[in-house]
Amino acid sequence: MSEQDYLKDISEIKNLMNRSSRFISLSGLSGIFAGIYALIGAGVAYFFLLPNQDYVTLHSWNFKMLVGLLIAVAVLSVVTAFLLTTRKAKANNAKIWDDTTKRLLLNFMIPLVTGGIYILIKLNSQHYGLTAALMLIFYGLALVNASKYTIGNVKYLGYVEIIAGLLCAALPGYGFYFWVFGFGVMHIIYGGIMYFQEKKQ
Repeated sequence: MSEQDYLKDISEIKNLMNRSSRFISLSGLSGIFAGIYALIGAGVAYFFLLPNQDYVTLHSWNFKMLVGLLIAVAVLSVVTAFLLTTRKAKANNAKIWDDTTKRLLLNFMIPLVTGGIYILIKLNSQHYGLTAALMLIFYGLALVNASKYTIGNVKYLGYVEIIAGLLCAALPGYGFYFWVFGFGVMHIIYGGIMYFQEKKQ
């Protein structure tokens, strides 16, 4: 066996081990759709739920509608990601649910749920100003924490979300725009990059 063949075999073995210990990358299209859903949700909120940038309080009608809108965006994003990733897994003859998937979800959900509870605590104390910043930061932490169990560069999206969240916290009054950038624009950009990478493979 030549040295070149030996190195090729080693590379193939490494790739197999890497894929067995990591979840397949999410479909790039799922990121694009998540960003589109976020932008649509932000548009609805801006034009119908936040007229003249009125102050929204915890028990107001606007706040309840905003929460419902956020839940709708999240559900649509999760369902779309599941359907597209399942289709991608079948095309690659890969498993969609195994121990690696469980570890991925656990590492993703711990920062996300912790952040969600913390945000609810702050909202209940009538501290509304950092809501967008906290959402971005904890979402970014969740992506970075889960990235070691998935293939792809999702950790870089996580880094951008964290930085956007910190800038949002440092620049009060621009939370809505940072939220649109982090959850809308960045998802579309990241999803587009992943989609074209998938096409090249």
